Amino acid sequence: MTAFGYTMMCEQAPPDQLVRDVQAAERAGFDFSVISDHYQPWLRSQGHSGYAWSILGAAAQATERIPLMTFVTCPIVRYHPAVVAQKAATVQILSGGRFRLGLGAGENLNEHVVGQGWPLAGVRHEMLTEAVEVISKLFDGDEVSYRGEYYDVEQARLWDLPETRVPIGIAVSGKSSCHLAGEKADLMIATEPERELGEMFDEAGGAGKPRIGQIAVAYDTDRDAAMKRAHEQFRWFGLGWKVNADLVGPPAFEAATEFVTPEQVAEQLPCGPDVDEHVRKIKPFVDAGFDEIALVQIGADHQDEFIGWAERELLPALRSL
Repeated sequence: MTAFGYTMMCEQAPPDQLVRDVQAAERAGFDFSVISDHYQPWLRSQGHSGYAWSILGAAAQATERIPLMTFVTCPIVRYHPAVVAQKAATVQILSGGRFRLGLGAGENLNEHVVGQGWPLAGVRHEMLTEAVEVISKLFDGDEVSYRGEYYDVEQARLWDLPETRVPIGIAVSGKSSCHLAGEKADLMIATEPERELGEMFDEAGGAGKPRIGQIAVAYDTDRDAAMKRAHEQFRWFGLGWKVNADLVGPPAFEAATEFVTPEQVAEQLPCGPDVDEHVRKIKPFVDAGFDEIALVQIGADHQDEFIGWAERELLPALRSL
């Protein structure tokens, strides 16, 4: 049976609210949770971007059952992979073994802030491959010294190693990332319901491993209000990751989406109170073979209403697919 998760979207709500929201999601019966790991929001209208790892530590202590996961962390520019391994191991301990580390090649939006530039796509994938090697070696528990083309590690060791090894997920969008995920990861992550991604993942060694997708939704009793909110905060998603990865900040995303209309957003994202519409637009992930699907409710001020509605109507409808 497909599992359905709740997304703590750091870009649209303050850190303390995100912790309260994931507590509510746990009570409502969501199967797992994920959290974005950004330095900036995509659009200024979102208005937030707290530090995901502090929020994860708080969430680990504030919840009892619900699994936690980064969706996703970029370990190649803003963070050194050795530090990512330490953070992940710590959250795994604090959560009692409920944490999974989602990794990806990142976006210029977040990584340029440390002044190290933004590598070309091919270089980013080479860097991600090295980063995964470093993180995996540290998860093995040994002292690690590493000399790579992009990263050096000097006598590093995780002194607080969790009893349960942290599973690693890798975000995929094409052949090279699917190959890396199939070979090195414990699970596949994607934001598009494309069966071909899973097939390439399987061919590279991912057969039988979980695959996790994500889709944004805009629940509201007023469909027009839901469409307006989705347009204000999520119109960037339709650009595709080849564009999203290279834009430098919120003004660039606003300029790139200047002519996107609310109707165009609503064609792709479920908006309003109709359960059937939400199920219909989420179902392609199920049909494409995704084992887990994380839902993003758009709008910080509409989480309580969404979680209550999801418990009563949406989750039962999705679980009947």
